[in-house]
Amino acid sequence: MIHVTRLNHTSVVLNSDLIEHIEVTPDTVISLTTGQKLVVLESVEELVARVIEYRHLINAPHGGTGTKPQRQGIAAPGEVENHG
Repeated sequence: MIHVTRLNHTSVVLNSDLIEHIEVTPDTVISLTTGQKLVVLESVEELVARVIEYRHLINAPHGGTGTKPQRQGIAAPGEVENHG
């Protein structure tokens, strides 16, 4: 799961497995396999980095437990960040 920020600055936790593609129009638009589209503040490069880090985290030999993510915007399995 990755955190993304909508244009109105609200945070959304997104299942990155549902991302079909990301485009810049000039806003960053995430198209999901469900047909839903999210317009977010993050750049394509930042989103790709978050997805890669999350996948490394969940595929780690320890099963993704006990290690905190290195980057902001990544939610470890079973962990939800509070961005109050």
